Amino acid sequence: MFDDVNSVMKRVSWLGALLVAMIAVVASFIGFFVAGISGILAAWAGSAAAFAFTALTVLSVLFGSKMKIGGLLALVLGGWLIKMILFLVIFSYLNQADWLVSAARPIVFFTVVAAVIGGLVLDTWVVNKARLSPEVKLP
Repeated sequence: MFDDVNSVMKRVSWLGALLVAMIAVVASFIGFFVAGISGILAAWAGSAAAFAFTALTVLSVLFGSKMKIGGLLALVLGGWLIKMILFLVIFSYLNQADWLVSAARPIVFFTVVAAVIGGLVLDTWVVNKARLSPEVKLP
């Protein structure tokens, strides 16, 4: 009758993957006309980074939901910290990548921005549509 955390996170991950795939296709099309093959690679790089960030969020909530509230908060905050470090590492590499021409760099940026905004809308929609139990049971 009610959704559990696993089913909600499964929906978030599948719909998030679909969203990132659609953004990758559109961004690849635009990237090809802006910067050729480098634009396509830029769209894929931005989409892969966006999917990795979504997956880290889903994993931190899934593992954290099996812990007490302090563990949940620690995992979600730790996941956020890992995402910030990965963001800096990935985009520092992309900033120096020879295969990424200067015309393709905005493609990476706008791909990630579109995926983040779309992911936030999608997460909000999935959680609002979930049939959650009115009883709050903390371990």
